[in-house]
Amino acid sequence: MKKEMPITVAIVEDDPEVRGTLANIIERDDGCHCVGEYGSAEAALVGIPQQPPRVVLMDIDLPGMSGVECVRRLCEQPVQLQVLMLTVYKDADSIFDALSAGAVGYLVKPVRAAQLIDAIHDVYGGGAPMTSGIARKVVQLFQKSRPSAQEVDTLSPREQEVLDFLAQGYLYKEIADRTGSSYATVRTHIERIYHKLHVRSRAQAVARYFGQKTL
Repeated sequence: MKKEMPITVAIVEDDPEVRGTLANIIERDDGCHCVGEYGSAEAALVGIPQQPPRVVLMDIDLPGMSGVECVRRLCEQPVQLQVLMLTVYKDADSIFDALSAGAVGYLVKPVRAAQLIDAIHDVYGGGAPMTSGIARKVVQLFQKSRPSAQEVDTLSPREQEVLDFLAQGYLYKEIADRTGSSYATVRTHIERIYHKLHVRSRAQAVARYFGQKTL
């Protein structure tokens, strides 16, 4: 059986000690490989496009440009990557800004090694990991930006079905199995959902569509 390639990960964290600890955690996992460590957003914007990882761990409080602005600029690059915020900030504004910029997961420091590795695999598989309590805030934050009935009506029945599975926390592969579709087809459905709902991440799509429902 062909061995799967490890998930490539880049770290954007200004604290050298924390950055080194995160890199060590990643390298100890057989399914992950750290391909870049950056102490600033500016350095990340130069290095990451040259060697794009599959997942980026991003701090918010960086010297110079903020992590949120770095996420926004990375998401504008023609590279396929998923950004997982890893920060001490858990206020509504920070969460909103990070997810609006394009981040797909949000963890609050400190995190256990196992939790971090699980989150990386989850993000890579199409999930949106969030520290306990953050998900509820996400729904509250996006309630006011729930799409109009006209926007929702533009979703096909299959797209609405896929979005419902996303809201239940299913990974892309699991959605493919449940809908009898291929992984690539599910990704295409999700890209169309993002476009129709004017969002850039799984968290935003779920929050906009189900924003008025309680968790």
